[in-house]
Amino acid sequence: MIDAKSEAIKAICTALSSSGLDLAASLARDRYPFVPEPLGTRKYGPRESTRVFIRDGFIDRYSGEKLIYPPVLRALSHALPEEFPYHPNWKADSTHSSYWEAGATIDHLVPVTRGGEDNESNWFTTSMARNSAKMNWTLEELGWELHPPGRIDEWDGMFDWFLRYAEAEPAVLKTGNVGQWVRAAKAAVGGS
Repeated sequence: MIDAKSEAIKAICTALSSSGLDLAASLARDRYPFVPEPLGTRKYGPRESTRVFIRDGFIDRYSGEKLIYPPVLRALSHALPEEFPYHPNWKADSTHSSYWEAGATIDHLVPVTRGGEDNESNWFTTSMARNSAKMNWTLEELGWELHPPGRIDEWDGMFDWFLRYAEAEPAVLKTGNVGQWVRAAKAAVGGS
């Protein structure tokens, strides 16, 4: 598949150098057309994400590795800013790598740009690193597999710790959107 795309670009470049813009443009349209990916808002926030993380047992469904409930990392950054730095734009030189490597996030198993639904049946827990690596590819195209969900009674992603910590250290609630995550966590366990 990549070889065919490389060959298409080679043909386009050759045409551009020898035959001009018209042939190169025609080849580009025919052999490797630009297909814009539809943009849309995502339908999940902290509440929906929390439900999926709990459903998946805080396991990266693409690797089988344990992941951390996202506001745990923000709580660590709040308490230990030198040891767990955070930048609101996730600048790599200013944000602890745990945000990419260990923090749970949502990914669409079947990418929305490939016809996947934007609903809970198509949302799966993964790390930001794997989410970024997967991009708009399917698992089959990447040679990845979907790992089974974990058991929340065996690993909870530091979920219970986070609820206790937020209760004991209310200042953390003023950090970014941590308050939203607390409300989502409480809703997930039957509180407000």
